[in-house]
Amino acid sequence: MELIKADAQDKLGINVAEANGVADGNLVKEIIQTGLAKENLSKSVHPSPNSDSDDPAGDIKPAQKDQQEDGFCEIEMEEEKQDSATEILGSDDAVERITSTESHVEKEENGDIIAVSPEINGYIQVIQPDIHLPKPEAPPGLSPSPQQNEDVVTRSKSLSNSFTVVDMQSIGKFIKDRSNSLSASISKRLSFFKSDEGDDYNMNHKANSFHSGVTEFSISGLKVTVKLKKDDEEEEQIKGRISFFSRSNCRDCTAARSFFRERGLKFVEINIDVYRQREKELIERTGNSQVPQIFFNEKLFGGLVALNSLRNSGGFEQRLKELLEKKCSGKAPAPPVYGFDDHDEEESTDEMVGKVRVLRQKLPIQDRLMKMKIVKNCFAGNEMIEVLIRHFDCGRKKAVEIGKQLARKHFIHHVFGENDFEDGNHYYRFIEHEPSIPNCYNFRGATNDSEPKPAVVVGQRLNKIMSAILESYASDDRRLVDYAGIIKSEEFRRYVNLAQDLHRVDLLKLSQDEKLAFFLNLHNAMVIHAVIKLGCPEGAIDRRYFYSDFQYIVGGSPYSLNTIKNGILRSNRRSPYSLVKPFGPGDKRLEVVLPKVNPLIHFGLCNGTRSSPTVRFFTPQGIEAELRCATREFFQSNGIEVDLEKRTVYLTRIIKWFSADFGQEKEILRWIINYLEATKAGLLMHLLGDGGPVNIVYHDYDWSINA
Repeated sequence: MELIKADAQDKLGINVAEANGVADGNLVKEIIQTGLAKENLSKSVHPSPNSDSDDPAGDIKPAQKDQQEDGFCEIEMEEEKQDSATEILGSDDAVERITSTESHVEKEENGDIIAVSPEINGYIQVIQPDIHLPKPEAPPGLSPSPQQNEDVVTRSKSLSNSFTVVDMQSIGKFIKDRSNSLSASISKRLSFFKSDEGDDYNMNHKANSFHSGVTEFSISGLKVTVKLKKDDEEEEQIKGRISFFSRSNCRDCTAARSFFRERGLKFVEINIDVYRQREKELIERTGNSQVPQIFFNEKLFGGLVALNSLRNSGGFEQRLKELLEKKCSGKAPAPPVYGFDDHDEEESTDEMVGKVRVLRQKLPIQDRLMKMKIVKNCFAGNEMIEVLIRHFDCGRKKAVEIGKQLARKHFIHHVFGENDFEDGNHYYRFIEHEPSIPNCYNFRGATNDSEPKPAVVVGQRLNKIMSAILESYASDDRRLVDYAGIIKSEEFRRYVNLAQDLHRVDLLKLSQDEKLAFFLNLHNAMVIHAVIKLGCPEGAIDRRYFYSDFQYIVGGSPYSLNTIKNGILRSNRRSPYSLVKPFGPGDKRLEVVLPKVNPLIHFGLCNGTRSSPTVRFFTPQGIEAELRCATREFFQSNGIEVDLEKRTVYLTRIIKWFSADFGQEKEILRWIINYLEATKAGLLMHLLGDGGPVNIVYHDYDWSINA
């Protein structure tokens, strides 16, 4: 081997030991096979005719010089001549074109080119570099695949010498790569503009992801922080289910609900005031109807007393783990299912419905002229009498009595509300044909033909179902409401169904306290429904539409938020900045108006804004006490501020708008003292008692939504 290396260095001028820093036997073998094995090897390299005399490597052509620096060694050889020119694309992707009239290409067994022979100066041998030596890099995008690099591509001899060899596959790959690069650059640039932070965002994102375990997304005004849960911090997932039976407005149920929320435990609440059919299940499982009753899977845990005792002893977590380590079985209380009503809620049909259906088909309902006005979709009283006599085989007196019953049950109304029902040429129409009724949000194309429930019963159910909604979808202080959660809930779906029971209720049978609670609750429930349907009003025009045009049909008549508040609860007084009373002369709704204004109602009515009182619902039995409590909470929170140094009292703007309900300013301040805490009450009494002037300033009203 040493002799071979010496001979190679002597004849070829190549330092084998320096080829790659290692004396490789294979390299030496290849050199000997491609060089020294040829008997006609010339020891000199022919100089180029165009070479510069000052070139220290003058024995090599300039073009060949570059190739030699890239690992090529050109050696002159003597071989037989060829008449055709050949273009060669070597494995290193460099194209060597030799335009000689006569040339020869000699190949080894593996297909590599070892020599090219021009006519004028003999033959030049090209020795490929060893695989260990660095190879020249082709221009980006033009190099064939690695598998193709080892093959030699030669142009066909039948083509003319001027034809240039084109590697279509390489060009296609080049175009595809450039297209992908361009698309990637555009996408990257667009994503860069979406972030205000640019490169800093990417660096912070990577740093936070890999080092702190927290990923921060900074998106133009929005910062979202996501904490990745580590393995050592992962808590055992609760496989079971916590269920408990409850009622609306129950303190013990509220305490149990708050306990589970504070612990971050998911639970299923079954309110038997909403799902009345489940009360029977509660009695079967526990033996009584007391609430709350808590279940861990199918096992009864107990009520609030059991929960408090186990919490105080510190054994709640252990008991929870024992009971919930297994998945919930089918024997556990089932969660309420959306869209299914209780079977016992099927309504009984009104006895008058049969007659009403015949009248709807047989009466000549048409537009008529009355008092110089065109009245649409009406019929005459005597026409209805004739239809009743003909189809029900009754006398005229009996037919008139049936007509009065239909009017009392709000199936039909006089077109101008002047009378109930009379025989003659008076015009009437069904309530679904009245112009304002189809626009009511509790009307679904037809009136509820079921037997009307007592208004007090409907009011109680309204109170319970809306209280259940607030307990699940409002903050603990009731100041913020989750409207998005309410609209998806089963409780709200049942409330919408309940609102149809209001169509033909008899409001005249309500007592004063029942009427007060009924309309307070109805107003607050309609506000929640209105916010869900219309959104929070932003301007004065939107607020007018919100409070005047969002209506329910109640007792056969349309009621808006404005008519409930100013017409019923405020004894038909004008609303602020209005010159017209809600109910005009002859309006049938005047029979329902409360005879006296209670100023406390203003602190029990919520209009869905931040500055309004908190949303709540009332009971007829404790309406006065509940209103006083609501007023006290309002003034103790942000309804009044007293600045003793400036001798100024800051009040809610509600007092200014409805000053007619409160009296003079000093009378208002003395009245407010009864609902203040001791500190504020003392300051206000001092200002009023020293005889000095007292300034009253009203806060700006925040109309933003209480969500």
